[in-house]
Parts: sequence; structure tokens; C-alpha cells
Amino acid sequence: MTSPSDSALVRAARCQPVTHTPVWFMRQAGRSLPEYRKVREGVGMLESCRRPDLVTEITLQPVRRHGVDAAIFFSDIVVPLAAVGVDLDIVPGVGPVVAKPVRTRGDLDRLPELTPEHVPYITEAVGLLTAELGDTPLIGFAGAPFTLASYLVEGGPSKNHEHTKALMYGDPELWHDLCARLAQISGTFLDVQAAAGASAVQLFDSWVGALPRADYERFVAPHSTVALAAVSARGIPTIHFGVGTGELLPAMGAVGADVVGVDYRVSLTDALARLDGSYAVQGNLDPALLFAPWEALEAKVRSIVDEGRAAPGHIFNLGHGVLPDTDPDVLTRVVELVHEVGQR
Repeated sequence: MTSPSDSALVRAARCQPVTHTPVWFMRQAGRSLPEYRKVREGVGMLESCRRPDLVTEITLQPVRRHGVDAAIFFSDIVVPLAAVGVDLDIVPGVGPVVAKPVRTRGDLDRLPELTPEHVPYITEAVGLLTAELGDTPLIGFAGAPFTLASYLVEGGPSKNHEHTKALMYGDPELWHDLCARLAQISGTFLDVQAAAGASAVQLFDSWVGALPRADYERFVAPHSTVALAAVSARGIPTIHFGVGTGELLPAMGAVGADVVGVDYRVSLTDALARLDGSYAVQGNLDPALLFAPWEALEAKVRSIVDEGRAAPGHIFNLGHGVLPDTDPDVLTRVVELVHEVGQR
């Protein structure tokens, strides 16, 4: 029996030879699965994330159904913020909503450091999962400092990030102090999962594509570096993913990632050129193409797998998360196809 550390996913992340292209999907454990909707009936999102039995069941569901090469820990990027006392809720159809946005230096006092004692349910859930998963690796994750800061400063999801940018440009010292606290929170959240047995971790920077590269390097990269460095002693691969980040890919790799996630707006071929072959890549099927006729979808999957062969390591994934109305059977077919055409 192999171990998760010798799985195709971990080996690809480390740019080591693999027998096949590994595949998993962002948001694979979620609303597209009827079994997920059933176990979540009447249970709020934050409560779901704090119940180890429920987290374990939801995380395992897509592994059982699709035969993916990794499980992604079921949680939400704002869970550690709630754990340190931030008054927030995850509103259905909206997303995280913060009762009192962070706008002044005094607001930093409401953001203490995260310790493992704040999230014992995370440690318990990871332990339950690794026992069930056997040789299938578990990917832990956290939100990156910029994206967490955006939720805190805006008070919820934002299209334009006007309050975030106003703070970032208008009071750089406060911005950096805020992001330093968030880097500690994100890094500790990653390390709690790694310490409990996660085989890899992913840092999600969902909104950082709103920034040009120079601003990313000045205002964001130092803090994402700290967050990823929190697990460096664990010896597990790190994945760094953002949305709309084609111009930021080299800088996102440089913060300390082993794998750079590529969204669907940039081909893997172009991404590899920008990354100069220095990193494994993850991606990058457009989630909307899962609704296309199979012939068109199959051709695109084959093309992405072929492009990935030029990378030092390739993990097949979507270029963002599974959409709620996706047919789960299509996801299963994609997994089977990737495994078939991705034989090495």
C-alpha cells in the first residue's frame, strides 16, 4: 500500500514522475452533489464547518463518487476569522458578511492571533479524514491575506474593492499591519491542518486579480509569503491559486509556492512560458464547459492534459470552482478521461 506522500498528486506537486495526471476539483465537495445537499439540510455553513463528523462526510463524498486523486478539506476561508471572534455570517446566495467592517487602526484590536486552541474541530476533522482516506491525500486550505482583508474591509463580497483599495493606497501602514495579522491567521490555519495530517495545502487568493503586478508585489506578496512559510517545516507541497491572475503568475509562484494554480483565462502553455518552467501548475478547465456537449468538453480536456505534459508537474483541475448546477456524472466522466489520456 502506498502512502499519501507517494500519491500522484503529491508527486506531481513536487515535479516528480507520475504514472498518470492527477485530478481534483475546487469546490468538488459542495452544492453540485445531491448527497451534500441532503446532509446540509437545516445546517448553516459555519456550523457545518465546525462539526467534524459533517466535515468528514462532506469531504469524502466526491472522493467516493468521482474517484478523484485528492480530497479538499471542507471548510470556508472565513472560518478562522470567526474562530478569533470576528462577527460574521455566511449568507446563502451572498457569501461572507462582516457585521463591523475593518476601516481604522482601532478595528485591529478585534483581530487577535489564531492559535490551534481556537480550532480544535479542525484538528479533529483532519484526523478523522486521514484515517478514512488511506493513501488518498487530503489538501488543506486557507484564504490568503489579501482576500481575507477584502472581506473584512468591504464587509462582504465586492466587485470593485473600493474600500479595500482606498485603505491600501491611503494608509499603507495600516494595510500592512492588517495583512500581517491575517498572514498569521492564514498561516496558522494551514499549519493546524498540516500538523493533523494534510498532505498538501492550498492558499486561495480569490480576489487578488483586481490588482496590477507592481501593487501585488508591494502590498500582497510579503504577507502571502509569511502565510505559506508557516508550513515550510512540514515538508508538504503548497499550491497558490487566484482568479484573474494571469499577470501575477510569476509573482504568485515567487512567494513560496510549489504549484501555481492557473485559472481558465490563461492557457497552460502561456502560463508555463510566464513561469519559465519553474513550478508545477494546476488547472485549468473552464467550469462552464462542464455544461457543453461531451464532444466539445472531451476535446478541451484532452487539450489541457496535452499542454500539461510540458510542465515539470501538472495537476488537472478547473480554472475555478465547480458551479452549483453542474451534473456530477459529467465530473466523474472527466476524471475517468483525465486518468485515461493522462497515462505516463
